[in-house]
Amino acid sequence: MPQKPRFFYWFLLPSTLTAFGLVLSLLAILQYSVRSYVPGSLEVGGPTLDNFFELLKPLYAKAFLETVQISLYTAVFTLLIGYPLAYALIRAQRAWCRSLILIIAITPLFLGEVVRTYAWIIVLGTTGFINSLLMGIGLIDRPLRLMFTQLGVVIALVHVTLPIMVLMLAAGLSHIDRNYERAAHSLGAGPVRAFLTVTLPLSMPGIIAGTLTAFAWTFSAFATPQLIGGGRVNTISTLVYQLGFSSLNFPFAASLSIAGLILTALVLWGVSRLSRSFESLGGGR
Repeated sequence: MPQKPRFFYWFLLPSTLTAFGLVLSLLAILQYSVRSYVPGSLEVGGPTLDNFFELLKPLYAKAFLETVQISLYTAVFTLLIGYPLAYALIRAQRAWCRSLILIIAITPLFLGEVVRTYAWIIVLGTTGFINSLLMGIGLIDRPLRLMFTQLGVVIALVHVTLPIMVLMLAAGLSHIDRNYERAAHSLGAGPVRAFLTVTLPLSMPGIIAGTLTAFAWTFSAFATPQLIGGGRVNTISTLVYQLGFSSLNFPFAASLSIAGLILTALVLWGVSRLSRSFESLGGGR
C-alpha cells in the first residue's frame, strides 16, 4: 500500500482550521440561543429555553414557511432554466458556441450579489425595463407590482443561483456516455424518448447536486431578499438581521439561526431521500 507523502497533512491544515473555527462559531451561537434577552443591554441573561418557544408564534412560523417556499421555487426554476443551458454547453458542436454559452452562464459570478440585486431593482421597478416593455407593447396599462413581492425575490435569486446550477449540471452531463443514447436510437427510440429514458435519468446526480445546492444557497441568502423584498418578504436571514442588529436581541436571533439550520438540514435530508428514489427509478430503466 503506497505511503502518503509527508506534506499530505499540511494540505489538510487549512480545511481543519476552517472547520475548527466553524464549530466554535456554531457553539457560540448555540450558547447565545439558550440565554435570556436583557432589553436595552448588550449583555445576556441566564439560561432559558423561552427563545425557542417564541419561534412558535405565527410571525416566525410564516417566515420559516416563506423561506422554504422561496428556496423551493428558486431551486425548481433554476433547474428548468439551467438544464437547457448546461445541455447546450456540453452538446454544442462548435467551440465558439460552447464558449459563448459558458460566458453567458458564469458571468454573473464575477459580479457581487449586491451589485446584481441593485440591477434587478432597476429591472423590476415600476418604471423598470419589464414594466416599460410590457406597457410599450400594450400588454398592460399599469405597472406590475414586482418589487417587494415574493415573485420579485424569486426572480432575482434565480439569476444569482443560475451559474452554480449550470456548472453542476454540465459536470453531470459531461460524464454521460453517448453510446447509451446511440443504443437507444438503434432500438427505435426517437430523440425525445432517448432523452427522457436515457439522458435525463443518467444526469440525475447532477440534478440532485444542483437542486440541493440551489436550495441551501437560497435558504441562507440575505442581500437579495432584504433589498428586493424591502422588509415585506420576511425570510429567516432578514429576521435574524432585524432582531440582531436592529433590536439587539442577540439571543433570539441566535435561536432563530439554530432553528433555521436544523430546518435546512431536515429539508435537505428529505429532498435527498426523495431524489435518490427518483435516481434509482431512472437507473432501473
